[in-house]
Amino acid sequence: MSIKQVLDTIAASDKGSVDRLIDWLRIPSISTDPAYKGEVRRAAEWIASQLSDLGFKVEIRDTGKPLGAGHPIVMATVEASASYKGPHVLFYGHYDVQPVDPVSLWDSPPFDPVIKPAEKGGPGERVVARGAVDDKGQVMTFIEACRAWKAVAGHPTNGAKFTVMLEGEEESGSANLGDFVQRHKRELGDCDVCLISDTGMLGRNSPAITYGVRGLAYTEVTLHASNQDLHSGMWGGRCPNPITELARVLAQLHDKKRRVTIPGFYDDVRPLGKAERAAWAKLKFNQKAALKKIGLPPAADIGEAGFTALEREWGRPTAEVNGIWGGYTGSGAKTVIPAKASAKVSFRLVADQDPRKITKMFFKWCKDHTPPGCRWELTDHHGGFGVTVPTDSPVLAAAMKALKAASGRQAAMIKTGGSIPVAGMLKDELGIDTIFMGFGLDDDRVHSPNEKFEIDCLRLGMRSHAHFIAQLTNA
Repeated sequence: MSIKQVLDTIAASDKGSVDRLIDWLRIPSISTDPAYKGEVRRAAEWIASQLSDLGFKVEIRDTGKPLGAGHPIVMATVEASASYKGPHVLFYGHYDVQPVDPVSLWDSPPFDPVIKPAEKGGPGERVVARGAVDDKGQVMTFIEACRAWKAVAGHPTNGAKFTVMLEGEEESGSANLGDFVQRHKRELGDCDVCLISDTGMLGRNSPAITYGVRGLAYTEVTLHASNQDLHSGMWGGRCPNPITELARVLAQLHDKKRRVTIPGFYDDVRPLGKAERAAWAKLKFNQKAALKKIGLPPAADIGEAGFTALEREWGRPTAEVNGIWGGYTGSGAKTVIPAKASAKVSFRLVADQDPRKITKMFFKWCKDHTPPGCRWELTDHHGGFGVTVPTDSPVLAAAMKALKAASGRQAAMIKTGGSIPVAGMLKDELGIDTIFMGFGLDDDRVHSPNEKFEIDCLRLGMRSHAHFIAQLTNA
């Protein structure tokens, strides 16, 4: 057997790989909406069946309190061959997806996947559907590599020891993951390193290893005033309007230099080193081009003063208002002063910042800025730690070699502005570092209408995981 045979098998099975991904994408596994609870389980059962067919020992394990209240986690293991001396790898991914709203902005139904042809000067051939890149398509790059190894060697990981953990709540805050990790601490603690494909590349055929992700603190705030909606003619100018007051408070989250104004917010921020900033500068990231892709002019390059766009995304914390609502928003007119107004406010955090601490700071800041006559209702939805992983580990070196062998190009070392809570959890609870080997692109429309995963990225991911297994097993 040889890696060439495995790669030939992947190439020969190209249509089947795409067809299987499309089958999985048809299942609307929206974890945040209780109406889709049955569909989330169906997506878990579908991927569990795939892993079982490949020779993994598979269990669908319930989560939540009481058990079963949450969405299930798929656990699969494959034993090592007698001669294998390498690390026990935990592959993590998630099979749940984001809601699809607004549906009217999709070019095709979000759970009726379509293959679109390449566009000149634009995206390549791609599958468009909710979950295409985040994260079903990326999980399938690993599954299909295992399928090829199974066909060639009779073992899905060529004798390497792997555990697979596929979560069903990543897109809704991983509410039950912490309890699951605690309950299965001994089993998961047997792993040496985690491998995740839920990140991106620098560009088409420009692979990358992500060595850092940001943390997250996600909150909801409601400002209450009167005990009922009020006639704006009778009460306007006589009492607080929660919408106006909430907007005024949230507008104070940033100063003129766009720094977050919460006292102590930056106390634990790990400073960017000169070498790291120099390395990122060499990547020659084009912020103007990136802004153009999302319909913004160069003047829209705004953020914390003193840092480049890439530095702000990869190495600095942020505060964002993700949604705001209150009062009457229907058709026609209804002249009211609402009784309350609400907002979703999130913080992206960098290494060493504690999401629990940041949330407490923000809630105190809100109380210190309470408008006269109003009161707060403050909700901590969820959070997760940021992670920066060692860049000199043997397993990371194996991943770098795999990417170069699969693409013909040296992989870049990058960070990402997104959050993957499980990485911080595994490090905090089990001492396990994570390797992020992802294949997404910055124009994949993650969490947006018309989400896509380009077929060439799918192919590169399959080849890369095949080479990674070869690196582990000296094949």
